[in-house]
Amino acid sequence: MNSQNGFLLSFIKYGENDAVLHCFTEEDGFQTYFVKGIYSKRNKKKALLQPLSMLSFTINPTRGNGIPSVSRFELVKSHDMYMDIKANTVIFFISDFLNQVLRHENKNPGLFFSIDEFINELNGKNYQCHLLFLITILKIQGVAPLINDGQYLDPETGTFSVNSSHHLFTEEISAIWKTAMCSENLYTTKIPNSLRKDFLDSLLVYYHYHITDFKIPASLEVIQQIFE
Repeated sequence: MNSQNGFLLSFIKYGENDAVLHCFTEEDGFQTYFVKGIYSKRNKKKALLQPLSMLSFTINPTRGNGIPSVSRFELVKSHDMYMDIKANTVIFFISDFLNQVLRHENKNPGLFFSIDEFINELNGKNYQCHLLFLITILKIQGVAPLINDGQYLDPETGTFSVNSSHHLFTEEISAIWKTAMCSENLYTTKIPNSLRKDFLDSLLVYYHYHITDFKIPASLEVIQQIFE
């Protein structure tokens, strides 16, 4: 048996009492685990199945190509943000997002740390941190925009130019991108409430161009409604 710390990205009920978990782990990157009996009436551990919760898993040895099974798991860190409707909406959106874009990601300590940093920001009621966290992922993946003297970000080329190439990437939106990219702590970047929707839309457009097979998260509509 071995132990793993990982962020829970999604979980699916399997049969009557079992579940399949998708996690991003510290040692092995994206992993899928099978948990037996988690939905049985006497099992209190199902309360720990919260998106983006950091869990410590004890993994049973596998034979062949089967899904590794979990013999036990514990909560590593406890947060009260799950009681906050805005924070909870952000959590579901980001877990949905990460479950898609990290499917083929191997061990990546920088990415694992950045998820923890994002959660700490959200726990501190920084309700715009998810927008800036998406830029962090682009930086870690090596597909973030290249900074130059241009005023308008071209989402397809990932460079700034003197002329606008996309209606969403106005001078204001492009300036937020550039400020975040150049900041020592991008979470200090201020995004006006009136521009948050357009900024999120610009992020999704950029991901479409630079992340293979990217799809709009199903939870997008909910997060837009909460922050209108």
